[in-house]
Amino acid sequence: MLRLLSRRLIAAGVLLVVITAVTFLLTSLVPDPTLHVLGATASHEQIALKRHELGLDRPVTARYLSWLGGAIGGDLGVSWFTGLSVDATIAARLPITLSLALIATAVSAAVGVGFGTAAAIRRGWLDRALQAVSALGFAVPGMWIALLLVIAFAIHLRWFPATGYVPLAEDPGGWARSLVLPVTAIAAGSVAAVAAQTRNAVAGVLGQDYVRTLRSRGLPRHTLLRHVLRNAAPAALTVVSLQFIGMLGGALVVEQIFAIQGLGTLATSSSSRSDIPVVLGVVVVGVLIVLAVNLAVDLLVGWLDPKARRR
Repeated sequence: MLRLLSRRLIAAGVLLVVITAVTFLLTSLVPDPTLHVLGATASHEQIALKRHELGLDRPVTARYLSWLGGAIGGDLGVSWFTGLSVDATIAARLPITLSLALIATAVSAAVGVGFGTAAAIRRGWLDRALQAVSALGFAVPGMWIALLLVIAFAIHLRWFPATGYVPLAEDPGGWARSLVLPVTAIAAGSVAAVAAQTRNAVAGVLGQDYVRTLRSRGLPRHTLLRHVLRNAAPAALTVVSLQFIGMLGGALVVEQIFAIQGLGTLATSSSSRSDIPVVLGVVVVGVLIVLAVNLAVDLLVGWLDPKARRR
């Protein structure tokens, strides 16, 4: 397990450097960001002074290495527009996006694994219904689901707020109500994916010879099911981790619809005005979250399946 962890950490470090380098290179190709900072009426002298102040007159490689050194030390720089620390700006938005993604992942995992397992065991109409619902879930865009939820449950029924986010510490009940619709919109498609993958994994394990042998020996149903789920868990964990990564991207869209001030709205606003330090900070945080989730899943799969540790 230690070898698996060390290999994954080295690979994660290399991947993080590559992604940030490519992102930094791409941001250097955008039109002069000083025009966004100073406005279109700025003189050539003001633009040159601002470029020097922001370090844009230095070579791209030198700027990236300087930024990377600060990022390794935990300093992601300062926003070119607000003057606030990028670390503090992201720290204020990150809990909101993580709340959406983590709760949506928990909902999709619980519902998807439950339905997928039931469909694999009972088959019949439940299995056919799951396949139909899965096809529908893959086909319907999350943005369309979000708009329908707002129209039905926020505008007509007035059960939940249409927009906004209430901090948990401020009002736990309001926090839960403000997350119901966004979480449902994000999790709807993921439930179908998790259920379909779980159903296939459980059905495959149920067809193994050792399962038939255990059944013939009269092993209790709940004990047999525990063995089946343990062997089917790696496939389910993999798809759940992929869905979590997809939900981070889905949260970026849903935050726009529900006017939630998370990382999605921060990334959109920063990109539109070429606030490069904030864009890079969001990319770093997003990549770190994805790498951490993948590492956790790899370790769990390695614990459940010893053969995976040697890969």
